[in-house]
Amino acid sequence: MNIFMSLLSLQPWFFVFLSMFLYMFHVIFCYFQRVSKCSGPPTFPVIGCLVAFYKNQHRLLDWYTELLAKSATKTIVVSRFGARRTIVTANPENVEYMLKTNFNNFPKGKPFTEILGDFLGYGIFNVDGELWRTQRKLASHEFSANSLKEFLMNKLKDEVENRLLPVLEGVAETSQVVDLQQLLRRLAFNMICKVSFGVDRCCLDPSSPALSLAKAFDMASEISARRATEPLFLVWKIKKWFGIGSERRLRDAIEVVQEYVEEIIQSKKMTIHGKGKDCHQDFLSRLILGGEDEEVIRDLMISLIMAGRDTTSAAMTWLFWLISCNPEIEQELVKEIKFTKGKTFDYESLKELKLLKASLCESMRLYPPVAWDSKHAVVNDLLPDGTPVQAGDRVTYFPYGMGRMEALWGKDWFEFKPERWFYRKGKPKRVCPYKFPVFQAGPRVCLGKEMAFIQMKYVVASILEQFEIIPVRSDQPVFVPLLTAHMAGGLKVLVRRRDQQLK
Repeated sequence: MNIFMSLLSLQPWFFVFLSMFLYMFHVIFCYFQRVSKCSGPPTFPVIGCLVAFYKNQHRLLDWYTELLAKSATKTIVVSRFGARRTIVTANPENVEYMLKTNFNNFPKGKPFTEILGDFLGYGIFNVDGELWRTQRKLASHEFSANSLKEFLMNKLKDEVENRLLPVLEGVAETSQVVDLQQLLRRLAFNMICKVSFGVDRCCLDPSSPALSLAKAFDMASEISARRATEPLFLVWKIKKWFGIGSERRLRDAIEVVQEYVEEIIQSKKMTIHGKGKDCHQDFLSRLILGGEDEEVIRDLMISLIMAGRDTTSAAMTWLFWLISCNPEIEQELVKEIKFTKGKTFDYESLKELKLLKASLCESMRLYPPVAWDSKHAVVNDLLPDGTPVQAGDRVTYFPYGMGRMEALWGKDWFEFKPERWFYRKGKPKRVCPYKFPVFQAGPRVCLGKEMAFIQMKYVVASILEQFEIIPVRSDQPVFVPLLTAHMAGGLKVLVRRRDQQLK
């Protein structure tokens, strides 16, 4: 009784403090209970996994892959101070749920568009809702047009036969070491400029300096990508507000890119005005003639440069390195190419290069051009594997990690085996796009997928038929994931004509 009376005599603030303490205890208890049910890195109150994240910042891809491999659901939850709660998954059922089943609840989201907004603006890869649907519909119509496919084949033949192969011939004659990744990047950039802009902009000669646009593009891509991996997201915002450091360099690089593209657009408008409407097959001309807003056209063109320049060149670079490590596969590819070609490569004959397509898929399984992609949940949700999603969470599907999951690809996942893309009788195997989402899947599946395979097949087949590519270094290259991935330091190679081996 005396104790009860003593409690009543205490000041009201004491009960307020006690209530707050009990509430905080309840929140922390529930937090740990929730974390205990989710796989992920070591996590603590308030700071989350900030310590582990900081320690592994230089190897996030492999760190996430290791954590996912240990997770029973192939999904982990990453909570750290100063960043959104992130769910990373290598579970195909979750990927399908995000990209197709409940597509509307997983848009790119404001946090994503904010990170890339300065660079990609209102381009198709950085918008949601009606603006995305409008651009998607427009691009879908153009990419499916037979006239564009024919235009692509004509430009591809000209670029490869009259530029790329003569460069490789010269390099082979002089035994010069060349950066194959850089050469393929220039080729891919030229193809984008020809097919999308209707202009010719880049020299393939390895001794010629890189375009200012290419340098600015690389700078903008790298800094924009690193915004997402800052331990504290406020860091890049503060630097942007003061206009210092990497954000200053980003601003300058974006100005170069935008001015360059705007100049091409203005030049194209003048050409259309002078020559009429019926002589232009490139994508830019079609957009201008369709009356699209100039800012939207500019941002869409920047997005197309990023997608077409870096993704196909990266996939081909890694393939050449992988087949150099597997000469028996290289020989099988050469046999297929020589058997299929006849007089020349065309749209139909390229379809017959099934082993080459399987090799490209296998290369992208191990080294995907886009290592990960994130969406942001609109409302609370539950993934098929039971992982709870809170409104505003970043939900990331992870092609790099998925290509390294034993549960998906078997114990030999680390081997380069194009045969895994065939049935036993040699018929190509149709692999679920949610198990192999390198081109995304669902409503946002890559519109340029078919054109990318055509281009990669044509280029790789043309090179392998005449030349052997020999890397000058034997160590394992480093995979660098930015907005699109690349090989650190490039791929330095010697080029040798195949007929030299017969002498």
